[in-house]
Amino acid sequence: MSGALCQTDAGFTDSHVSTNPFVTIALMSSRPPGFIYRSNALNCEDVPVSALAKKYGTPLYVYSAAAIQQRYHVMHAAFRGMPHTICYSVKANSNLSILRMLGKMGAGFDIVSGGELERVKAARRNSLKKVVFSGVGKTQEELEAALRSHILLFNVESEGELDALAASAARLRKCAEIAVRVNPDVLAETHPYISTGLHEHKFGVPITAARALYQQAARCKYLRVTGVSLHIGSQIRDMAPFCMAVERAVGLAEQLTAEGHDIQFLDAGGGLGISYQSEPPMDFQEQTRKYADAILSPITKAKRLSRLHLLLEPGRSIVAPAGALVTRILYQKQNAVKRFTIVDAAMNDLIRPSLYQARHEIVPVDLDSSTGTSNTTDVCGPICESGDFLARDASLPELSPGSLLCVYDAGAYGMSLASNYNTRPRAAEVLVEGSRARLIRRRETVKDLLASEVACL
Repeated sequence: MSGALCQTDAGFTDSHVSTNPFVTIALMSSRPPGFIYRSNALNCEDVPVSALAKKYGTPLYVYSAAAIQQRYHVMHAAFRGMPHTICYSVKANSNLSILRMLGKMGAGFDIVSGGELERVKAARRNSLKKVVFSGVGKTQEELEAALRSHILLFNVESEGELDALAASAARLRKCAEIAVRVNPDVLAETHPYISTGLHEHKFGVPITAARALYQQAARCKYLRVTGVSLHIGSQIRDMAPFCMAVERAVGLAEQLTAEGHDIQFLDAGGGLGISYQSEPPMDFQEQTRKYADAILSPITKAKRLSRLHLLLEPGRSIVAPAGALVTRILYQKQNAVKRFTIVDAAMNDLIRPSLYQARHEIVPVDLDSSTGTSNTTDVCGPICESGDFLARDASLPELSPGSLLCVYDAGAYGMSLASNYNTRPRAAEVLVEGSRARLIRRRETVKDLLASEVACL
């Protein structure tokens, strides 16, 4: 394991003592894992971030392989007392190299589209047997592609989907193993756009109506009832809702077992949150232990589910802190009392601040280039929208145009939500392993963006 992951290695042991308070605070920060200051220069593992920006340009997504591996192993170890499979949520970050790395470690995958199914095939075909297919709008083509791929489980989210899956399975004469995604009506304190566990949300079926749907599925020749599924939302840091939701799902699973269904899987979904700010610090190992306790506690009390295999769908908690967005300052400007730092990354590169009002920590890449003066500034991109910002009222030292900034915790829902708004090519992605950096997605060009269009008039 890379030394960059050591929580006590804040990177200041080989650095000169600084009188700049911002430098001191940055050096003492031990998060996120994989990113570390050495001699006042930010590194990803053993590679200077400035060297990556020089070679690959900006905006640039940078990921620490060791951080991803460490967090996967911590999650896996937390559930070692029960048969389980970690089905990484592909939507969080779907880069093929990251999927392949996780697949080699034994991960399965949670997918929500036919495109994500093809990504798993391209990254690691033999992981298809560990794929669970979620999502409220699966098309016939997607269902049939998944049936032909012999995936592990379909998480069915409506009666209409159940009928469509039964018809597709009968047409192909292939058996589909299913779980019904139940909506446990549990409130999780998170952003309303990523809360999914209440009856008012589009996801799943009411837990009170699930048994009838299971009975309907049992009558279908090519459907095999094998599981119960749930997911209550994302970026959840209070463990109580997880425990309550699993408790309700376990109660349903016991009822179904008593009625003759062979319930083998409980899919507890994902949703474990992270800290996007340096304070208060979060111990991922301790947090994951509490998460495991919340989920396992109701299961261990179940009397009829001794053969249960647990499925988990983490995404953000695995990859978010392992990735960062590197951007270059273009201009500094002052509009009356408001200060703006204009950078070359924009909302098309990282939409979370605009979409979810998310606050990412932003730090200078080179602390020697900063002064002792700290300013409150909005960090904004070049896009023609007032909502194009990476941070509001961020505290940053005085930096000149050309200086590099690093947006932490951008490994999840960064590149996967990127767009080409304003005809902006998407950023390159680099994966760092120790002292080795590999380009895992080349930077798009405007020519790439125009290639699929036809000027017909």
